Formats: sequence, C-alpha cells, structure tokens
Amino acid sequence: MAGDTFESWKNQCLSKCDFSKKGSVDDDICHIVSFINSHDRYFTTSSCSGRIILFDGAWDCQVQKRNCSWLFVTHQKCQSEDVFCVFLKQLTSLEKSVGDATLKFEPFVLHVQCKKLEDAQLLHTVAVNSGFRNSGITVGKKGKIIMAVRSTHCLEVPVSHRGTVLITDQYLDFLVGVSNQKMEENLKRIERFYECLKTALQPQEQNCILKEAADKKPIYRRRRRRPQDDSVTDCCQSVNDHNENSEEETVCDLLFL
Repeated sequence: MAGDTFESWKNQCLSKCDFSKKGSVDDDICHIVSFINSHDRYFTTSSCSGRIILFDGAWDCQVQKRNCSWLFVTHQKCQSEDVFCVFLKQLTSLEKSVGDATLKFEPFVLHVQCKKLEDAQLLHTVAVNSGFRNSGITVGKKGKIIMAVRSTHCLEVPVSHRGTVLITDQYLDFLVGVSNQKMEENLKRIERFYECLKTALQPQEQNCILKEAADKKPIYRRRRRRPQDDSVTDCCQSVNDHNENSEEETVCDLLFL
C-alpha cells in the first residue's frame, strides 16, 4: 500500500506544471534531476542550481517572496558587462529601489522525496560527503520523507535602504567577485555530488539485479542414494548361492569320471 502511495505522489509531482519564476530546471543540474527521477525510490520536488540575485524588498523577503521585486538574477557567474551595466552604471537599480535592496548569493538546493527512510539516509550521506553539510531529512504527517540538499556558503548583504545607496562602486565590485567565487565552488560541489550519487546508487541496482537472478536460479539439490530393497538383496544372494552349488556339483561329477 505504501509503495502505491509513493508511486501516486511521484506521478502527480512529475506531471504538474513548473510554477517557478524560471519555469524549468536549471541547466547545470538537469542531469542530476533526470538521474534521480529515473530511480523508482526517488523523485525531485524542487531545485535550484544556485543564483546571484539583487532584489528589492523587506529583509525577510525570502519568506514572503511575493513582496519582492527582482532587479537582477543569474544562475551563472556574473560577466564583466553584467557588473558594469547592472551594478555600476550609476546604480540605477538601487536608486529606483523604494525598500531595502539586497545582494544575495544562494547555493545549490535540491529537495528529494524518498520511498523509505533508509533511501533518504543514503542520499543524506552522499550530500554531506559532497560538501553540502546543511542537508537534512524531514518526515511529514502523511509519511512523506523529504531529503533536502543544502549548503552554508551563502552571501547576503544589504546595499541600499529606502533608495539610499549604502555602498561604494568599489565595494559592490568586490561583492560581485566574492559571489562569483562562491558560484564556482558551488558548481564544483554539484559535480562532486553527482559523481558520489552515481557511485552510491549503482551498487544498489546491482544488488537488486543479483537478488532477482538468485531468486529465479534453480536450486541444485544432491540426490541421495536410494537404499537397496531387502527383497532384491535376498534374491541376489539366492542366485549367488545357487551358482556356487552348481559349480560344486560339476566338480564332483568330473572327479567320479
């Protein structure tokens, strides 16, 4: 029954529309999402490869994203033209801000629903060993087991307050450089996670295949030697005695001759 429920959750989740701002899986993690969803014990519920964003809104706007206005976002390292055109060109984005503008780097995050708790524990071990040490497992009221892949190398810096710029161009350029370094490290951890994930799941598949093959393989049982029937033994003994008596009688006849 639990297996049927998990399959129902998986089909429902993977068939619904993507309501994220981007509307699709990020390019740097498409292979990871596809690989996880190809296994019958896992499926992804949300993901982000990592991003550098400049948003206008309250300090806790990540809790209430609807109140935020995204001024700039990228899932890759910032190019020089991005830095000068968006961040340094008179800081037009910040001057238009009416709230508290914040520059933020968010690392890779991935939520995976797992069939059993031991499946989630395996995935958690892979994530921690790959550098995502803030990962964790939660179990919902309906029995949903979610493993979240998370990291701690974030960056969040307020750059304006009520339209007033709080930083210099030089410091903003420095922040972008730090964000790029974190993005580069983030991509390395993503690939490390993927390689560790493949290694962890392959033996699991092989064990299942070997187990199925063992169940189907015919079992050889050594045949025991059948005990001889007493009647057969007596019959053979009688024949031997009769042959011996016949030989003795023949010898005696020859002597008399």
